[in-house]
Amino acid sequence: MNEEKMITLTTPEGEQVDFYVLEETRISGMNYLLVTDAAEDEEEGECYILKDRSKPEEEDAVYEFVDDDDEMDYLFKIFTELTEDMDLDLKK
Repeated sequence: MNEEKMITLTTPEGEQVDFYVLEETRISGMNYLLVTDAAEDEEEGECYILKDRSKPEEEDAVYEFVDDDDEMDYLFKIFTELTEDMDLDLKK
């Protein structure tokens, strides 16, 4: 990660959670983010794939975690290729 880009998500319970964006891509008109809960200087963290569910008229982005197994497998392959030049060890 050369330049840390962070997003803050708000859970349904109102809790705010910070994630660091590792990579982003657009597939079939849908934006996806690969994020982690670990800062750049931390050795390990969990990675998640988020899908942008925002409508064009919405001011704030609305993300949801990808939980469909087929979609997750496909996106995992894409993000693995996109991050192959980074010092990341992605595991499912």
